[in-house]
Formats: sequence, C-alpha cells, structure tokens
Amino acid sequence: MHGHDWNLEVVVTADRLDDDGLLCDFHAVQAVVDDVIRPFQSRNLNETPPFDRTNPTAELVARHIGDTVARALPHGVRVSRVRLTEAPGCAAHYHPRHH
Repeated sequence: MHGHDWNLEVVVTADRLDDDGLLCDFHAVQAVVDDVIRPFQSRNLNETPPFDRTNPTAELVARHIGDTVARALPHGVRVSRVRLTEAPGCAAHYHPRHH
C-alpha cells in the first residue's frame, strides 16, 4: 500500500454568463468539490466506496470526481476538465462528454 498527496483541479464551463456576468459562484463550486472529496481524505481508497469495488487509479478517481461534481452543479454549468496530479509530472486528465 502507498499514499498520495494529490492536487486536484476542476474546470467548469457554461454556454453563457448570468445577469451579473458570472459563470457561477466559485465558493459554491468549491463547496461541491469539498463534499465530493471529503470521504477520500486521509482514507484508504481501497476501503472507501466506490473504490472498494474498483481499482482506485488516478484516472478512475478523476472520472468519479468529475461525474459526481457535475451532478451537483447549478443548471447550465458543466465540468469541462478534471486534472488529478499524484506526483510531479504524473497527472490524469478527465474530460467528460457533454450531450
């Protein structure tokens, strides 16, 4: 077993800005991301759902974070990219498909 101190970047996008010229409140996005990653912090991923049933590769963790964050974002705001870095020069990128 080994551990990582991952760095996470979640990029969001939308087709238009709101009446105040904002895509969305960054604090709201941060709160969603914090809620999604909280169960994994300082935990053994192999014992933490959904990775107790699947291999917790950086790629699969990035996809899980992206898909879960996307479901909690305000209407019209989408996840464009998730970048999960587990060591210098070692990063997984996830780009969700939008329909």
